[in-house]
Amino acid sequence: MLEIFTLSQAELSAVKLSIIVGFWSVAASLPFGIFFGWLLARYDFLGKSILDGFLHLPLVVPPVVTGYILLILFGRKNGVFGPWLYDIFGISFAFNWKGAALASAVVSFPLMVRAVRLSIESIDLGLEQAAKTLGAGYMKIFFTITFPLALPGIISGIVLAFARSLGEFGATVTFVGNTQGATQTLPLALSAVLQVPDSEFHAARLAVISLVIAFSSLIISEYFARRAKKYKQSGRI
Repeated sequence: MLEIFTLSQAELSAVKLSIIVGFWSVAASLPFGIFFGWLLARYDFLGKSILDGFLHLPLVVPPVVTGYILLILFGRKNGVFGPWLYDIFGISFAFNWKGAALASAVVSFPLMVRAVRLSIESIDLGLEQAAKTLGAGYMKIFFTITFPLALPGIISGIVLAFARSLGEFGATVTFVGNTQGATQTLPLALSAVLQVPDSEFHAARLAVISLVIAFSSLIISEYFARRAKKYKQSGRI
């Protein structure tokens, strides 16, 4: 019975790496997600449809293609930006966990942008216009009105992006490979286990772990979204 709950070192490593990759992919993309969500929600400009389509492109492009593009851009030896980033800043994305975080961020980014955009679009524009007539600047309006009122949607975007990063496979395996302890997240570990004969038990356990982590993140998201909504309704934000 204890075998069900006792994880091997490889499984623990995959779980830890998945959480680290998910956290950093969301943390790195959150400022950009809020900015582009706000930009698309509040402004009409030439090329808006093109920008919107470009930001949502990872949703429709096969993840393997996304990973291949990242490899072309950030490959350490032959990439467009990879050699420059490594020589100047010592940063290398290809074939390490940083690359897995980058791949997850790119693939999950459209979900975050969409959640933020819909949340900001639901805010009464008159509130922002009233603050502007009273002399408030754009930054003050955003941080005192727009951001607090959009917080439930931002939280939803964060959790959607995190959950999506937990399930990312194609872009990650193409860009950084499947190296145990270095780039092997839960989906990659599950894929590796499935290649081994008579490994159904271990595969099922990894699948259950993935489900538990994803479901827990949704529960936590719902809790904080409800708290933010209550504060919003009470007028405290």
